[in-house]
Amino acid sequence: MGKETLDTRLLAQLVEQSEDLHSDAQRVTRASLDEFGAYRAAVTPDDIKALQTAASIENLAVAAYTAAIGLPFIQTGNPIILAFVTRTAQQHQAHAQAFNAAAVKAGGQAQTAPDPKYAAVLQQAQPTIQGPADVVKLGVTLEDVAAQTYTKYVSTVTDPDLRHLFGSVAPVEAQHLAVLLAIQTVLQNGTPELIALPPDLAKLPAAAGNAGFPYTFMPTEKASPIDEGAVK
Repeated sequence: MGKETLDTRLLAQLVEQSEDLHSDAQRVTRASLDEFGAYRAAVTPDDIKALQTAASIENLAVAAYTAAIGLPFIQTGNPIILAFVTRTAQQHQAHAQAFNAAAVKAGGQAQTAPDPKYAAVLQQAQPTIQGPADVVKLGVTLEDVAAQTYTKYVSTVTDPDLRHLFGSVAPVEAQHLAVLLAIQTVLQNGTPELIALPPDLAKLPAAAGNAGFPYTFMPTEKASPIDEGAVK
């Protein structure tokens, strides 16, 4: 693939769009929660479990990114990676609050614990994290699961406002995934200095132009079962 095929939207627009999508999702979330009370009779126990599992995934993401922020090679390393990890942690915190607010409004409990399945994955991975590439790899796993889970839940929950809620957050997680995959490609190329805003398009590896878009349509094979992170 030649340089002429490089997607020039690569890094700058992906980072900017992540923030834009998050802002849009927050507006949609507030509207959904404002209208949610009228549909409460239609909410099922499974809907509440889905919200609690989603909150548990967000709780884990917050913990993972917050831990990453404290790592010396992130603190003193590439400023773009540090900024992305910091902002993404804040966005996941907002998503966790939205899912928990909906769960409580539906008559359930807030989920403050992390997803048990992926908490174990994080615990196992932590001793092996030696540099930015390891942090990015873990982030790819978490964001992929989150995006696929919320995409699946759009068709799983029964309440229309909950479908709206999951449908608004899923693209934000997909955007996080796209940014991380693009960064991962540059790191694998051995050129971390190219992770910059604006990027030097002439020097970026051509593969970075497509790396952030692995799916034509978001799959759901990795989606977490609705009871995986539900409050017991």
